This record gives sequence, C-alpha cells and structure tokens, in this order.
Amino acid sequence: MFLRAALISVVNLILMQLCFGATDTDQINLVSRGDANAKYAIGLLSLAIQKTGKPYNIKVSQGELTTMRLMESVKAGTIDVFWAATSDELEKELLPVRIPLEKGLLGHRIFIVHKDNQHLLDNVASLADLRKFTLGQGRGWTDSDILKANGFKVVLAPKYESLFLMIDGKRFQLFPRGVNEPFNELELRPSLELVIDQNVMITYKIPYYLFVTPGRPELAKDIEAGLMMAITDGSFDAYFYNDETTKAVIKQVATVKRRIFALETPSLPPKTPLDNPKLWVNFEELQVKSSSL
Repeated sequence: MFLRAALISVVNLILMQLCFGATDTDQINLVSRGDANAKYAIGLLSLAIQKTGKPYNIKVSQGELTTMRLMESVKAGTIDVFWAATSDELEKELLPVRIPLEKGLLGHRIFIVHKDNQHLLDNVASLADLRKFTLGQGRGWTDSDILKANGFKVVLAPKYESLFLMIDGKRFQLFPRGVNEPFNELELRPSLELVIDQNVMITYKIPYYLFVTPGRPELAKDIEAGLMMAITDGSFDAYFYNDETTKAVIKQVATVKRRIFALETPSLPPKTPLDNPKLWVNFEELQVKSSSL
C-alpha cells in the first residue's frame, strides 16, 4: 500500500511538472530594488538566457537588501543570482560570471554633490586636492575599500537610499557614482537638493558581475555561455549602447571635459579578464561617439 501511494505521488509530481512546464531548477529567483542598474542587469541576464535556448524562467521580487544580506541569501540559495562589483570575498563565496555587465563603465566615477557645493571641485588639480574631501559609500561595497586604499576619508551608510539623504543633509561632501548611475538617481529624487559635479572624474577597474548561488553551477555556466554568444554576435554591444543610461552617459558625460584621476585597485581579484578587450569599454570611444551625436 505504501509503495502504491509513493508511486502515485511520483506520477502526480511528474504530471505537475509537465503541466506547468518548469521545475524549481528552471526558475531563477532575483531580488531587485528597481533602480537603473537592476533593470540593466536583469535585461542582460534575460538576453543571456535567450541565447542559451534553455527553458529558464526569471522571477523578480521587489525589495531593498544590503549587499551583505544579498550575498548571504545567494550563498544560502534563497536568491539564485545577484549583481555587484566584484571582490575577493564574493568570488570565493559565490560563482562569479566574469563578464563585466557594463563593460567596466562603473569604474568611471563622477560625483553627486549638494547644490551648495557644486563649485567645490573647481580648483582640484591633483589627487591630493581631492583627498581633502569626505566621500560617502555603502557598507559592504567594493568601492569603499578601493577609496580607503587610495587615501580617501569615507563615511559608510548601511543602506543605499540613506546615502542620498545623508549628502542632502551635508553629512559628507561627495558621493561617487558610476557615470551610468546618477542621472536616473537624481530624476527619481527631485525633492533633494542634489546636482552632479562637472569638474572631476576618478577611474579604477571594478567589473560588475552576475554572481550565482554555489548550488547551481550549471546555471552559472549557462549564463556565461549565453553572454559570450551575445558578445560574439554583437547583441551584447547593441544592448549596451542602446540602453537609455548608456545613451545618457554618451550625451551628458563624454561631452564634458573633466579632469581625470586614476586610482589603484589593490584588491582586484587575480582572475579578472583584463586581457580581453572585447569585455571593456574605452572612455575615449564614448567621447568619439558623443562627437557624432
């Protein structure tokens, strides 16, 4: 009787899977805070899955989790994939897909400042001048370690949203953002008295990857294979250059002559694919594109 009941249960499970067309392993669970980075990353993940031709289903839940909470959730398998700037810790704990989602664009950083401080960097001529100011960053962000290693004073906040309120309240003077980030961020917060500095850019290597839960190595391989297909057939670059945020960078950043200061990235993981130029954008290329607009 027990064996008969067990057999019926197995048959029912198979029938359910056939009816609904997906197993638990076919579903990719994500958590998104709905910002431009999330939309871009999810779109690129969808492109990669489409290229593989495999029947994955992406399920997105809305929520704002700290980087540390996201990492722990992906490590535990309650979230399957998330996107973040890489670090040794992330690459040891999770499965990195070592293809920079935004071609390294996030390593070009400009500053959100309070409108009262929009001329703060007018006379900055060196890194020593820039180090006189206090920067705001999120706790657990790779950028925080890079900035500290380069001699900057950094104020940490536990949550992403807090940083906008803190700089609006002048708790620190500069909020570095990847060049593809601040325009949308300020549009979403019109009540805050914030603007984008027009004087200075800092640059460093900080690839932004998809990270996969350790329990799903085949998913990580499929995502990497799909992204490489997209790079080979040109659809990756088409997605990148047609993204509204990238267009804003080309129009609003590449056309402005900022003073550029290069920082060291001492914590860059050794397997970073620096030797593959197809994976990286050259900022000079964006400036050339901007001249043709």
